[in-house]
Amino acid sequence: MVGASTNSRYKYLHDCKWPREAVDVHHIIVRKSGAKGFFVYFFALIILATAFYLFLVKEKSVIIVLWSLLLDAFLVKLLRKSVEKESVVVMPAFGVQLETHYVSGKIIRRFVPMDKILKPVLLECVTPVTCFWSLSFIVHGEAELVLVFKELRPPMKMLVPIWKALCAATGIKGSSNTSMEDG
Repeated sequence: MVGASTNSRYKYLHDCKWPREAVDVHHIIVRKSGAKGFFVYFFALIILATAFYLFLVKEKSVIIVLWSLLLDAFLVKLLRKSVEKESVVVMPAFGVQLETHYVSGKIIRRFVPMDKILKPVLLECVTPVTCFWSLSFIVHGEAELVLVFKELRPPMKMLVPIWKALCAATGIKGSSNTSMEDG
């Protein structure tokens, strides 16, 4: 492990097990909060208990129990769809592998060949509700940018070392008119 930093939501790890020229791995890990899982299961239990109370004591319809089971299943599925970490595996000779690891154990991998990457870019994304930084690739033959982190929104201080590694791997120098080389 070469570098690490943390904030309240994410942990950044720069893992370099192999020679730096061969493979360079960057991980953004979601810091676990046991409270989220506890509250989801707690509220699912409360909903189910209330439905059974209404069915057994108040003699309401069995439809209430079925709807509560459906709502509980939705809540638990929502919890299991959470992202555990996203990784960027830079292989300068081949390309960049982007990985999304879910709590359920599912892993989605995308590969972008190095000769297709025109430039890695850091963008400031502004919505009516929030503002965040995003790391993307301009890829030859693609109409849209390829997002490096599809699910997570790590802070800029965690994105800059990954951006610099991608610029070095692609042989592209970062923009000299920004302050990113200082950060």
